Amino acid sequence: MSVVIGIDVGGSTTKIVGYRADGKLVSMQKVEAADPLTSAYGALGKFINENNLSLKDVTQIILTGVGSSLFKKDIYGIPTSGVDEFAAIGLGGLALSGKKEGLIVSMGTGTAFVRAGKEGIVHIGGSGVGGGTVLGLCGKMCGASSFRTVVEMSQGGKLSHVDLNIEDISKGVIPTLPPETTASNFGKMEDGATPQDITLGILNMTFQTIGMMAVFACRNDAVKDVILTGTLSQVPYAKRVFDALQKMHKVNFIIPKNAIYATATGAALSFLQKKEKNKK
Repeated sequence: MSVVIGIDVGGSTTKIVGYRADGKLVSMQKVEAADPLTSAYGALGKFINENNLSLKDVTQIILTGVGSSLFKKDIYGIPTSGVDEFAAIGLGGLALSGKKEGLIVSMGTGTAFVRAGKEGIVHIGGSGVGGGTVLGLCGKMCGASSFRTVVEMSQGGKLSHVDLNIEDISKGVIPTLPPETTASNFGKMEDGATPQDITLGILNMTFQTIGMMAVFACRNDAVKDVILTGTLSQVPYAKRVFDALQKMHKVNFIIPKNAIYATATGAALSFLQKKEKNKK
């Protein structure tokens, strides 16, 4: 079997995606380790073992992500190259969503906004608000140091104890803003607010900030499909926030299946697409 592997090398979490030469998906996996090098080598070893492959079955490795620059030579003697992370985000987001054009929002430690379509792939900007924001604030304020803990704690929280809504400051009707619309994140911090309330408030603030940036990016664009990828896309509360923003702003938010593997998928597909073009 001839397999092309895309690896998205993060700070401690690495995602790996493998495709056969005919474009058929082999599998998707992730590995966590103390450093990027250990994580990437561990991911490759796990992928080969669990798919009953050998090193000779892997014909090409394509690296991307913040940790990819640490690799200075071929991995285990397998031809290894790199691809721009934003290009990988664009390709992977479109592939997983089945869309031909869209705004791909990669919600990792920070957040990247990539416009992808028939005219190419362009990184239009980014934000420091992302998963790192959630873990940093929740860790310091609530003692939640992992996404699992953050999710569990947030399920018992109430936004009404921390956020100021339109209905809290105005009894009149505002046609474009439902009463439950957030007027100020953490603008109504009650003395009795619990760690659960604060954790939910942090998640809400993060997703609303990312979502509104995506809405603004689509304002002067004919494309209204926003494809959400990255680790934060898997937090259950994300869908609730993005569904509300979709209703308010007529932007189509999409969380595709396997969204956390979008960048690794794009890395692998970048090689397969280039190979196909060279044949022509």
